[in-house]
Amino acid sequence: MTEATRIKNMPIGEAVGLADLVSYAPGQVVSRTLAQNERMSITLFALDAGEAISTHITNGDALVVVLDGEVLLEIGDARVPTACGQATVMPSGVPHALYAEQRFKMLLMVVK
Repeated sequence: MTEATRIKNMPIGEAVGLADLVSYAPGQVVSRTLAQNERMSITLFALDAGEAISTHITNGDALVVVLDGEVLLEIGDARVPTACGQATVMPSGVPHALYAEQRFKMLLMVVK
């Protein structure tokens, strides 16, 4: 296993609350990459109320798992509210965006 395939930026061998690994910052989108290689990426995000990730397309399926708060996902023409404890898949090749109507934290996994 190469260094690029390992999980980083979190304790190894101990239980942690994922939401505790990323903090809110006023007027900002904060991220913490846990793993990234040519096949997938795993990133934690904290978005303050009013922040967004603009419309884009990914070359992999994206799984959003909400850890705190609620997010409004726009997937193609659909608007999908997703709350704490829920998950939504945004398929590869379909334009999507995220809107923080209230602050929220998520785990984002993109599988290519």
